[in-house]
Amino acid sequence: MKLKIRQTEIEISYLLLCAAAAAVILDIFRGFVFCAAAVVIHESGHLLMMKKAGYFPKRIKISLFEIDIRDDSRQLQTAKENMRIIFFGPAANFICFLPAFLLYLIGTDRILPFAAANLSVGLFNLLPVMSLDGGQLLYLCLCRRMAPDRAEKVVYRATFIMIFPLAAIGFFILFHSQYNFSLLCVCAYLIFSLITRQERYY
Repeated sequence: MKLKIRQTEIEISYLLLCAAAAAVILDIFRGFVFCAAAVVIHESGHLLMMKKAGYFPKRIKISLFEIDIRDDSRQLQTAKENMRIIFFGPAANFICFLPAFLLYLIGTDRILPFAAANLSVGLFNLLPVMSLDGGQLLYLCLCRRMAPDRAEKVVYRATFIMIFPLAAIGFFILFHSQYNFSLLCVCAYLIFSLITRQERYY
């Protein structure tokens, strides 16, 4: 499904819509909404910093596992601008987590899943994995001290180092829960994005 807002083309995956329908049927729609809201907040942080820097994406693709922001002007931005844009995604999650968690502490129990979703999305995206914000930040930081191709190799190694423990934890959760395979799906996505990346780091 495609639509256009000003100069930005937005594409929504039908698989995401099917997942939403399945969440309704399985009576887990509330949790799905909290997770989706945390992801939207995360990407809104990126978009806010992009707009502040004077850039805006031409295409946003919303799929089951990610919101892919295609920014053709990224190479024209300074390293500091790119780092601000990348970091403000997780930062937006942490900013939302703090008041939500404080509301939970004073007795608003219903807000806890929303706080947990924002904390999880923010921390997860800071992992030093190539396709996540943490990997992109690591790459930009390393490029200040070494050649880009060498920085790329370091981030590749960090990615593989992180994926194996995540997969092990995913199997542990799978066998010690009611078939919760969400973390394994995330690991599969990270491996897939590592294999199919289109020669771009950020």
